[in-house]
Amino acid sequence: MPSVTITLPDSIAEQEAKLLLAVKLVETGRLSSGKAAEMAGYTKKTFLELFGKHGVAVFDTSPSDLDDDLTHAQ
Repeated sequence: MPSVTITLPDSIAEQEAKLLLAVKLVETGRLSSGKAAEMAGYTKKTFLELFGKHGVAVFDTSPSDLDDDLTHAQ
């Protein structure tokens, strides 16, 4: 796996930067949540729980798609 070295300002902790990068990579579809959790140093469960704190939806299903699913499930 490639690695990158970034100099961060003192106001940003390394762990925070890893988490934010991992969240963004999942949000943009570039990385699975499992791989991103591993990269950021979290369990998948904890990583997904942190999504809400960063304004990212765990599921990207639209309300319309959910309505369709409910209609077909009944």
